Amino acid sequence: MDHKAVPDERFCATAVAHPNIAFIKYWGNRDDTLNLPSTGSISMNLNNLEARTTVTFTPDLKSDFLSINHTTADHEALERVSKILEIVRHKTKISLFAKVESVLNFPIGAGIASSAAGFAALAMASVHAAGIEMSEAEISRLARVGSGSACRSVPDGFVEWHMGDSDETSFASTIFPSDHWDLYDAIVVLLNKPKKISSRAGHLLAHYSPLQETRVQDTPRRLEICRKAIRERDFSLLANIIELDSNMMHAIMMTSN
Repeated sequence: MDHKAVPDERFCATAVAHPNIAFIKYWGNRDDTLNLPSTGSISMNLNNLEARTTVTFTPDLKSDFLSINHTTADHEALERVSKILEIVRHKTKISLFAKVESVLNFPIGAGIASSAAGFAALAMASVHAAGIEMSEAEISRLARVGSGSACRSVPDGFVEWHMGDSDETSFASTIFPSDHWDLYDAIVVLLNKPKKISSRAGHLLAHYSPLQETRVQDTPRRLEICRKAIRERDFSLLANIIELDSNMMHAIMMTSN
């Protein structure tokens, strides 16, 4: 992922992050507050789509402010953003509220991981605006609190989200660099509107499927096949395991109440 962050004397920074497409899917949490996943997952970042987010901590505000594509965001979106900002404020002596401006060059809420790109860019920009020194893994963890899959948009290239057993151990890292394999993801936008049921809502339903436990238990096997396919640049093996994983995820969706 290509990201930039330039702080200035106004506690301001801009970051660019990209959405990621999951090969082995993230679906279902064991902790919904911290977005700790039920399984690990593997994805690839998409370099032509981006969220560009500017965070400015300023004394001019009496509360946090969020705009997305030059439009003031709703209360729910602002709450999720403020959750990240509160963590950053807690790590510093900054007590200022922040103005957050995010612009995306692809549809929001349409299944192209807009929240992943948005929260990854937010995490990076807010950390740099506050002048905090954090490792890539720590920024990945911070982004995860806003949106689980956002942790995978912080590292570059082919990325694995390590399930971990705590907040500290659940983060994403690069398993192969972006130039390891010349893969392209073709995206066709059929409807430029948010989907009726958000991924966030879907994650909450996953545990109500009688198939979820079996899917979770089988995930380490699928992850290893996916790693092998990427390592060996075996497209047939990758396509087969992606299709199987996708079918299993959709089976969870169709059998959740």
